[in-house]
Amino acid sequence: MLALENREFYRRIVVAQNLLFSFIMLVFLSGLYKNKNMNDLENYFKQNTGRLIDKWHHYFEIYEKHFSRFRGTEVHIVEFGVSQGGSLQMWKQYFGENCKIYGVDINPHCEKFAEEGIEIYIGDQADRKFLRSLAEKIPRIDILIDDGGHTMRQQKNTFKELFPYVSENGVYLCEDLHTSYWFPWGGGYRWPFSFIEYSKRYIDNLHAWHAASWCSKPLSWGLKVSDFTRSAHSLTYYDTIFVVEKAPKLEPTRSETGTRTIPDWSPPWLIRLKAILKVLGIKIKYPTMRD
Repeated sequence: MLALENREFYRRIVVAQNLLFSFIMLVFLSGLYKNKNMNDLENYFKQNTGRLIDKWHHYFEIYEKHFSRFRGTEVHIVEFGVSQGGSLQMWKQYFGENCKIYGVDINPHCEKFAEEGIEIYIGDQADRKFLRSLAEKIPRIDILIDDGGHTMRQQKNTFKELFPYVSENGVYLCEDLHTSYWFPWGGGYRWPFSFIEYSKRYIDNLHAWHAASWCSKPLSWGLKVSDFTRSAHSLTYYDTIFVVEKAPKLEPTRSETGTRTIPDWSPPWLIRLKAILKVLGIKIKYPTMRD
């Protein structure tokens, strides 16, 4: 009888061990699956049971691409659009204990979300005077996220006033560009006053160095090298997101290496132009297809 009881006892131990091992493997494998298919921000969002966060699902990949290099640093983040405060918690967890977060919202109730490492400012982002006061109060902006009211006036004024204050290697990200196509927010397809149309001019500004060439001047009058040209490394458009990565920039240079083995090709119009200028005795540097 005692032997039977011992066998049953050991059988139960083995069953318990197998169940425990299966549970551990399930947790481990689910963790691998989760990490493989979602980044940390998306994991946080999917598991969030705290304050409300409202995000388009494809945003998380974009955040990871542009923000990951700041993790674990003393990064300063400004987010317009506190809403229910959930994203402030998400950024705090993602960037780490050394980050400093500044939330901006028009709703005075958002002040309750202030805590250690998070400051809240109340005001209208369409008000350029208020925006200038923010620039004076906030010591540094490494990342600016515009997820505020999304009206054309708010988005344009925020960019005009605060982009210059983003640190020289910082990121400016404007969300929910789809309101540029929504009439109640002041938008409309190819409406000249939408933020989408406003932002397109900075594509030209990014290339302003090349407008100084003699062959572009007749059609590029007014396009000059600006502070934006000298400070913007790239502009990226995603589905309803606009991102500017900053980096100090000098006038682009180019050079050649290797040996030329065939004659350069010139279009017929350029050959005729060379002939005319030669007759007139005018010497200039001709552009090539590589210029």
